[in-house]
Amino acid sequence: MTIDPPLLDLADVRVIADETCILDLPALTIGAGENAAILGANGSGKSTLVKLIARQLYPHYGAQVRIFGQESWNVFDLRKLLGIVSGAMQLDFDADPPLETLGCVVSGFFASRGLWAHQHYTQAMIDAARAALEEVGASHLIGRSMASLSTGEARRVLIARALAHRPRALLLDEPCAGLDPASRHHFLAMLRDVARGGTTLLLITHHIEEILPEIDRIVMLRGGRLHRDGTKAELLTGEALTGLFGLPMTVRARGEWFDAAIEA
Repeated sequence: MTIDPPLLDLADVRVIADETCILDLPALTIGAGENAAILGANGSGKSTLVKLIARQLYPHYGAQVRIFGQESWNVFDLRKLLGIVSGAMQLDFDADPPLETLGCVVSGFFASRGLWAHQHYTQAMIDAARAALEEVGASHLIGRSMASLSTGEARRVLIARALAHRPRALLLDEPCAGLDPASRHHFLAMLRDVARGGTTLLLITHHIEEILPEIDRIVMLRGGRLHRDGTKAELLTGEALTGLFGLPMTVRARGEWFDAAIEA
């Protein structure tokens, strides 16, 4: 029986910026097919970890960063296996020149912003893009420009863009940023469908209420270091969140979901 390599396998990772260590992870492994949330306050190292995984920055000499068991990646090949969606990414697709929705999704096959004359896209790619938009409930947006969409609509299109080539996993970096409560509710319901469909989710957030029921592993970062690592039952507690955020916190379970508040 073949065992798939971990989604993420880090060892002796140190990221230095301006002579300061901003991420220090002696070891962190997230298994294949394991839905997980990386939880921490602003400045905890979450964004640095995302850039490390996305190959936008590199660690200090001697570190091991393996994604799907491989250390050296062509970024375009990695995108086929690991889709990345963030609120910051959306700004690139809202900018000029205008970018049509279906073209945005098809361009995900080339890891480019839109389609260019030298790129050869096929009917199969177009069909896959249409199917991905249908999957996330955004097929009605075909023909619209990205800049004309609401934040929630555009975020769905970016999820479709990541899903079109059927990656093994999605890295979701604060995916609900900028969404109103109703849009967030519908967006999280759509992500649940994605997880149930077999795509692994790695969620980066500081909002407890965004942690999907399909996610059970919680990795807490504080000050650029691993603070705690365990299950929701162990870590979505007042004691654990108080230690993470440095303020007295209370946690409430709402069925399969959790939310937290600072104690008055």
